[in-house]
Amino acid sequence: MSKRASVDDCRIIQLPKHVRESGNITVVENNRELPFEVKRVYYLYDVPGGEERGGHSHKQLYSFLVAASGSFDVLLDDGVSTRTVTLNRPSYGLLIVPGIWRVLNNFSSGSVCLVLTSDYYDESDYIREYEDFKKNHP
Repeated sequence: MSKRASVDDCRIIQLPKHVRESGNITVVENNRELPFEVKRVYYLYDVPGGEERGGHSHKQLYSFLVAASGSFDVLLDDGVSTRTVTLNRPSYGLLIVPGIWRVLNNFSSGSVCLVLTSDYYDESDYIREYEDFKKNHP
């Protein structure tokens, strides 16, 4: 029997930051900074004030979220405990393991949420209803 995911399994990862007078650069390389090979990259932006994103869980997918610009909060929920993480620096990201419900909110004006995932889009990997999530995470 596999261990049920916990919000404590999600963690902040500091990415390499190369500081230059002409501007900084942060690099993410497959299987180095992240514990998976990146198969998909997308970003959320122009999120209207007061709106939320996410509101789902994944069965197998790992996600890594970075505030490429601005800030936002990520509410993590394992069915027993919750934890809120604020992302506001582009050289830090949040690793979210499978089996964790996530809600993104409190987006600052002009914020950009960069998401790197461990696999391609697969609708069957999503749990989109919180009640269904709770049934599978007693």
